[in-house]
Amino acid sequence: MQHRRIFALLSVLMTVALLLTACPAPAAPAPEAGGGEAAAPAAEPAATEAPAAEAAAPAEAASDEVVTIEYWQYNFEARVTAMNQLIEMFEAENPNIKVIHNADIPYAEFRDKIAASVPAGVGPDVATLFYGWQSVWIDAGYLVPLPEDAFPPATIEAEFSPMVKASFVDGTLYTLPTAVRTLALFYNKDLMEAAGLDPNSPPTTLDELAEQAVQCTVRAANGDYEVEGFVTDLGAQDHHWFREVLVRQFGGVPYSDDGRTVMYNDDAGLQAWKYLLAFKTELETGDNTLFTDSTNAFVSGKVCFHVDGSFRLGTLASSAPDMNFGVVELPTHNGIQSTFGSYWTHGITKKAAADQARFDASVKFLQFITSAQAGSIWVDIVGELPAQLEAGNDPELAADPKLGAFARGLAYAHATFFADEAAQRQAMIDAYDMVVLADEDPAVALDIAAQTDQEILDEFFSK
Repeated sequence: MQHRRIFALLSVLMTVALLLTACPAPAAPAPEAGGGEAAAPAAEPAATEAPAAEAAAPAEAASDEVVTIEYWQYNFEARVTAMNQLIEMFEAENPNIKVIHNADIPYAEFRDKIAASVPAGVGPDVATLFYGWQSVWIDAGYLVPLPEDAFPPATIEAEFSPMVKASFVDGTLYTLPTAVRTLALFYNKDLMEAAGLDPNSPPTTLDELAEQAVQCTVRAANGDYEVEGFVTDLGAQDHHWFREVLVRQFGGVPYSDDGRTVMYNDDAGLQAWKYLLAFKTELETGDNTLFTDSTNAFVSGKVCFHVDGSFRLGTLASSAPDMNFGVVELPTHNGIQSTFGSYWTHGITKKAAADQARFDASVKFLQFITSAQAGSIWVDIVGELPAQLEAGNDPELAADPKLGAFARGLAYAHATFFADEAAQRQAMIDAYDMVVLADEDPAVALDIAAQTDQEILDEFFSK
């Protein structure tokens, strides 16, 4: 997408559960989601309980010495392009530091690669991770605290989105993001028009979403889907949509304020759960096994309505540049607006901390890629919103026809505390499968998911 550098990001109020220790490695959204960008979570690598290395305060490297560091992220085209540009700019300003950019690792293999490399003293000096994995990475000893002289906590809290509070663990900052994002509703204007719907009037409430999804669905005589109205997909962003949006809109809360107790399986949560299930079980507006998953189905032009993150804008710009689509804030219910907020973040590994010169270079690189300038570049290329408030106080961003829905949502977004994002996501996927594949009672399936989730939290907090 073309969008000139935007210095925008609404001052935001967010409910972010306190992150007390660390979360798991890769398990995020669809190939490019959540958490991050992958459709289904990868298996969690064994967490080697190694204490995080103590990081000394950075000192300047000798002016005539070239220090080489490695930055790792999983393969996602828009992110790779953005980071390549930032690295080129950084190296031009810091000729004594060379950054090797490893972005060849498929998403599904990323955590396993980190798990194998970092304990062995090889691999990245700076690595990207979904904020929901942070607890496990810290527990496993992959990350070291960020030095306070380079990243003063008071400055971070004043200059970054409130969502970034999740990067602090017991008051210690471990990671910092370049950008943040929220969820919104994508809609295919051409498919809406073909169904007799007004493409300038997409759904604004949950009832309208259900009604328009039914009207947009087209099935062949043999029952095969030709056009899907809406596809429920717990492996993509719908587990976030359920917890932090639907549950609240039906009058509940997903977790207690301290993040220790699962609460989404009460009466309000059950209503939200049944609403989400109904697209498959009653309304029959789609099937998440078609076209690989719901995200690929939408990108392929086969789905009318799709809940996704701002990062999907980069995918559509590169993979479906001719798609006629729009983006609006998530539909309301009972007058309640809500969305899920999250971010990918960067941390310094114990490999970097083992060598003072590499550590100093890593600190300088992390400062650069989390600057307001970097955030402005990131929004142009990736479609995520700058994490630095300096890069986000221009009304132009909120008025943008594509990014605006995400930017406006920051004011009422909620970020989930994850003890193990992959396992907590899987609990929701399993509950959905129980209902759809095994005809389990929705209330029973939701209770099982909540029990599994509670066990994950109890184990985490017991440490």
